[in-house]
Amino acid sequence: MALLTRIRGPRDLDRLTPGQLSALAQEIRTFLVTEVSKTGGHLGPNLGVVELTIALHRVFDSPRDRVLFDTGHQSYVHKLLTGRQDFSRLRAKGGLSGYPSRAESEHDVIENSHASTVLSYADGLAKANQLLGKNDPVVAVIGDGALTGGMAWEALNNIADATDRPVVIVVNDNERSYSPTIGGMANHLATLRTTQGYERFLSWGKDALQRTPVVGQQLFETLHGAKKGLKDFIAPQGMFEDLGLKYIGPIDGHDLTALESALTKARGFGGPVIVHCLTEKGRGYHAAENNDEDRFHAVGKIHPETGLPVKSSGGRSWTSVFAEEMVELGREREDIVGITAAMLHPVGLAPFAEAFPERIFDVGIAEQHAVTSAAGLATGGLHPVFAVYATFLNRAFDQVLMDVALHRLGVTFMLDRSGVTGDDGASHNGMWDMSILQVVPGLRLAAPRDADQLRAQLREAVEVKDAPTVVRYSKGTVGPAVPAVGKVGGMDLLRVDPDAEEGRRADVLIVSVGALAPMCLEVADLLAAQGISSTVVDPRWVKPVDPALPGLAAEHRVVVTVEDNGRAGGVGAAVAQALRDADVDLPLRDFGIPQEFLDHASRPEILAEIGLTAPDVARQVTALVSRLDVAVEA
Repeated sequence: MALLTRIRGPRDLDRLTPGQLSALAQEIRTFLVTEVSKTGGHLGPNLGVVELTIALHRVFDSPRDRVLFDTGHQSYVHKLLTGRQDFSRLRAKGGLSGYPSRAESEHDVIENSHASTVLSYADGLAKANQLLGKNDPVVAVIGDGALTGGMAWEALNNIADATDRPVVIVVNDNERSYSPTIGGMANHLATLRTTQGYERFLSWGKDALQRTPVVGQQLFETLHGAKKGLKDFIAPQGMFEDLGLKYIGPIDGHDLTALESALTKARGFGGPVIVHCLTEKGRGYHAAENNDEDRFHAVGKIHPETGLPVKSSGGRSWTSVFAEEMVELGREREDIVGITAAMLHPVGLAPFAEAFPERIFDVGIAEQHAVTSAAGLATGGLHPVFAVYATFLNRAFDQVLMDVALHRLGVTFMLDRSGVTGDDGASHNGMWDMSILQVVPGLRLAAPRDADQLRAQLREAVEVKDAPTVVRYSKGTVGPAVPAVGKVGGMDLLRVDPDAEEGRRADVLIVSVGALAPMCLEVADLLAAQGISSTVVDPRWVKPVDPALPGLAAEHRVVVTVEDNGRAGGVGAAVAQALRDADVDLPLRDFGIPQEFLDHASRPEILAEIGLTAPDVARQVTALVSRLDVAVEA
């Protein structure tokens, strides 16, 4: 790592010779494989942008020139070149973020990790520069996958509106988002990749035709005059140029000389320009290059020599349980169809796609379109199941509200990675869904506590034909089954105080939401050790609140809700409102996630930090019961 350790900032690259730059690229790839294999992280995307990132930082002067990364999966090389080379705690508490982080460096302008947003940031920054009299270019790096998002095209429409605002759009085209990129945009880029470029054609034509006696020069000039039509025929980049965007490319994204030449031209253009770079995800790492699923888009801890996991997860994942049940449903019902927003494998729809290839729809990174397209499918007589990360459904709230719920359509949303997810940081914690979806009329929302309940509640959800249904579940390994000991209404009783049968009212009703059931049972044990009796109930469907819940609550002195969701407007708030509406006047304490952007760390570390552990909850409930006892005695 002789060269890499000498790089403390982008301008250190200026002193390197072409040979040294190539050696640096190899050092960076070795570093990434060695270090990311220890911690886990986004490996494949970064291996693919080594030369591109070097070229960007040689041509542009960050941070004066704003260099923005869409999503940020490919920002590790950028971190290395801007002085951040301690990857020992990557994505861990106190270590480097897995995405750009404004707290880490002045070179990180934005820290978005939701795709298709960077061009809008760039448009706004360029407008600000113009108004403030600055002529510094704004550089936006966006992948071909992110270009499938509608927001990107809304931004392109605005960027192209001003020919004097310098915005350099670098398209990192590796034919993939997670898996291979799909859709019309992907097909267009594929055409650009595989078509002989106009400039090469024109160069050949000039040589060949000018050697032709008499008519050669005249024919060449005629062809050159027909440049636009010829260009569209030979290399159909006309879609971009018709928008008013200068197009440069396609460029070999691993050829430093070609990259620097193209980026230098783009910098000097003085207006909006697209530089189309062809890269290979996972480049230089055999295990990634031969991984057809996602080219090691994101990995856990792996053996660097083989790419194999260091250890198994130790159990089945929530996602795999959904994947299996979805296939079973597909066999039983021909009206079931699946929808994914460019995440076929991460959300568990790949087995369904393999079994029923004609009944799966990958819409690209376009969550808004996915939801309204699902509404169309439901209107047409099918039952769509849209599997998506919980935090990404935020982007399509209006479509859930107005296009599905208003029309009373049977669409099922499977929210993967709900609650605290941890190491991916603030934008990936699925802590908003149960709050924002509470306001949607008619919507039903389930939070399964174990694998059996996930299967059952998925089946219950797809039976609903006149309203949207939502099933949310956690990231990682699903725990053991948590059996019910009884039922009240549609709710499962998980624990009943033994003294309750003798007519004595239990002290505390614990309303357990989803995968936190084992923790709630542990809370009950800790309370029992303090002489406090409790009942633990799992509502199963948390929206709407079960009509039997207020009556059950009235049999207790205190109500406690525990949820893996933000406290503002969550299940606790809904239960409190249901009790008020039923004139059940009881102390209620809601435990959940504070409305904060949580720094990256492991899930257990975050839960401990925010006080969402069994000892924390039990301690506060004990204090509340003690205060009630004192009040009664007084």
